[in-house]
Amino acid sequence: MSGDGTIDGVAHLVGSFSVRPPHAMNREAFEEVLSTNLTSAFVTLSIACKQMLRAGGGRVVFTSSVAGSLGLMNHEAISAAKGGLESMVRSAAATYSKRGIRVNAVAPGLTETRLSTPITSSEASRDAAVGMIPLNRINKAEEVATTMHWLLTEAPDNITGQVFHLDGGMSKVRS
Repeated sequence: MSGDGTIDGVAHLVGSFSVRPPHAMNREAFEEVLSTNLTSAFVTLSIACKQMLRAGGGRVVFTSSVAGSLGLMNHEAISAAKGGLESMVRSAAATYSKRGIRVNAVAPGLTETRLSTPITSSEASRDAAVGMIPLNRINKAEEVATTMHWLLTEAPDNITGQVFHLDGGMSKVRS
């Protein structure tokens, strides 16, 4: 926020953890994942852009996931939500770029947070997860925060509509 009360940047820091195959998930649970991750992002975008249009521009950064662009077993619900979010980011960048609003996303892989505890608390599941990551390590939350901060403050003005993958190479390379 600027000293004059205008909003310069907004970070949407929302995620959920629901790793279940479709046959083991009811419709309400699926809709909750969509509401938490995608609907809330749309509402945030709408409110932020109304303010930023009045102010002459700004930056919006969303939290996606490696699951938004990579097929992962039992991730159908979060893949649908984050894949939709990534498409929304590209469309919003097209809609608002000429008005000075930059819209991007950060798509982390597994990150050390309370949300990842079901995976990171067991040595076996942690090792299996790390084994899927080419760089053989789990993200630190600070790495995601630093990237989002950069996009909100110091990133060049010609970056918009991008999804920055912080996944140790998981979405792009095989090792």
